[in-house]
Amino acid sequence: MADAQRLCEIYNREVEESTATLDLVPRTLETQQQYLAERSGGLAVVVAEIDHHVVGFGSLSFYRDRPGYRTSVEDSVYVDRMAQGQGVGTGVLAELLTVATNHGFHCVFARIIDQQQASLTLHERHGFDLIGVEREAARKFGRWHDVALMQKLL
Repeated sequence: MADAQRLCEIYNREVEESTATLDLVPRTLETQQQYLAERSGGLAVVVAEIDHHVVGFGSLSFYRDRPGYRTSVEDSVYVDRMAQGQGVGTGVLAELLTVATNHGFHCVFARIIDQQQASLTLHERHGFDLIGVEREAARKFGRWHDVALMQKLL
């Protein structure tokens, strides 16, 4: 929880300026803390630092809320723009996959907006397969966006 403010800053920049998330309203410190609390236990939040400065994070969330989906999770990875291209996302996703495996999850999903090529490549490098594309499933910045659905069996 000590990193909540910094994680909020990284996330909110993506809310306001990119399609890395489909949230349209920036998080407050309170909602960021709630987000972190909801992922304690079997789910996870991984924080990346360079020289003791938080530069990225990732999380595992339940894929769907129905009990039959409890063996599946969805990952999210966010990297401060100043730290992109330095392996931060790779480290975060690798750790999320380790946590998911250690907690007995069977598969990890990723939903990625069509314009996020770096995220698509990152997931592909970690063994995710493209299993479908949701056509014009999202709307942000006045435009429709396709959403790639990727999956990795653990």
